[in-house]
Amino acid sequence: MEKLPTPREIRSVAWPIILSLIAQNVVNVTDTAFLGRLGPVSLGASALGGLLYIAIYMLGFGFGSGAQILISRRNGEKRYEETGRITNQTFLTTSIFGVIIIVLVQLFASTFLNAVISSPEVGKTTIDYTSMRIWGLIFAFANISFRAFYVGIARTRLLGYSAFVMAFVNILLDYVLIFGHLGFPALGIKGAALASVIAEATAVIFTIVYTVITVDVSRYKIFTASPAHRKTLFQTIDISVWVMLQNFLSLGSWFLFFVIVEKSGEMNLAISNIIRSIYMVLIIPILGFATAANTLVSNSIGANGAGYAAQIIRRVMLQGFLFVIPILLIAVAHTDYIVEVYTNDPELVSSTVPALRLVCGVMVLFNGAYILFQGVAATGNTRITLVIEAFTIAVYLWYSWMATVVWKFNITAIWTNEYLYFILLGILSYFYLAFGNWRQKVI
Repeated sequence: MEKLPTPREIRSVAWPIILSLIAQNVVNVTDTAFLGRLGPVSLGASALGGLLYIAIYMLGFGFGSGAQILISRRNGEKRYEETGRITNQTFLTTSIFGVIIIVLVQLFASTFLNAVISSPEVGKTTIDYTSMRIWGLIFAFANISFRAFYVGIARTRLLGYSAFVMAFVNILLDYVLIFGHLGFPALGIKGAALASVIAEATAVIFTIVYTVITVDVSRYKIFTASPAHRKTLFQTIDISVWVMLQNFLSLGSWFLFFVIVEKSGEMNLAISNIIRSIYMVLIIPILGFATAANTLVSNSIGANGAGYAAQIIRRVMLQGFLFVIPILLIAVAHTDYIVEVYTNDPELVSSTVPALRLVCGVMVLFNGAYILFQGVAATGNTRITLVIEAFTIAVYLWYSWMATVVWKFNITAIWTNEYLYFILLGILSYFYLAFGNWRQKVI
């Protein structure tokens, strides 16, 4: 990118990412809505099992994010064969890593979950879900490699197509496998896990076919069985390992937060799972624009140096606000109806609504802080992003524990931890971009 991107160009990168996230969150909403009909235990167990899966998934996603930063930089430098080499090595590395993790989870997850979950019934149901869900990791990691490539070269349209294929398959199989329709057995929470695994496998197949048909494979050397390039691999690892740890900490903190909430009762855990599901839908535009900021800043640095970085971040942030604020106002005005999508239990609805309204307010902070944070990541100094995330999470978890276990706040007050998190994240990211030495960073 040899010039400052216009708002339209920013949206052209962000919008397919947003569509892909919408489709992915349709999966989450569908699972939560269906399992909510099975009761609070299944709802809480799917939250804990799903968060554990996502925390592990984010290790691979972190490797893909590091690869994406390098791909963006090489694409900006017009070194196209190098982008393909990075993609191929990312695919191979994450595939091996995924197999190892699946084996470890099958061996040790039940011991870990029984140790941290207080309710025996929730613990057993979480293990049932996790032991099935983890098989999707090998397909999810394959998709991560393709995502790094397409986002890195700023051709994000495929992400939306692939995610909608996954969402369609998942919704259909949830209906069939959870409740036992169309002659299939009613598998309950295991059916939700199996549906997600099959949906992820379908998305990989679709992505491979799309890539072969639409991408100039010879230009990028995608799917080329070339010898591993040690320097490229080590460079990818050097950037990625810190993003892997940072992403694992980020999602792992949510898992630990839900473990903390579970100690205050199954009802609070069910409320928090509903809030988490709605929260993930509300932040979709923010995640899309933050990802766009990352790839646009990295491409721009590769083409022009650091000159446009701050302006790109400001422009992307403004576009994010234009999307987020209307969504926020609609959500606050119709909170009751949104919660009723997830449960028909009057007590659960009335207890969830105040907490959800409080969480809606954090969206403005989220947009500013997370786009700044992704701007930091785009500089390639991923050690700094890990330091920022680790400090912020430490404060976040301390506050969560005190609010839940020591001070015994109600569930609405407990969720004020999100405000604290994004205030700290935004301040630390801003100070690094304003005063750090990232302009001298070479990758």
